[in-house]
Amino acid sequence: MNPEQLKAAVKAMDPESKKAFILNALPDLVKEAMQDRMFLMQLFPIFVTILQESGIELQQLLQLASLLDPGTKGEEA
Repeated sequence: MNPEQLKAAVKAMDPESKKAFILNALPDLVKEAMQDRMFLMQLFPIFVTILQESGIELQQLLQLASLLDPGTKGEEA
């Protein structure tokens, strides 16, 4: 299956199935892809655009990330 066929198959899913697919597939796909720094730089603007279109402000995202990252608890900037 090529990327266009995969994209078409995912687009044909109902909204709940799409969400489940994204949540289940993305972590595994990203682990491998993020080893390539250039790919990460291509991916970042896509995520920023998705966030902006959803109405989430970057400041809100940073606050959420700081709550989710156990490595930052109790540390001062």
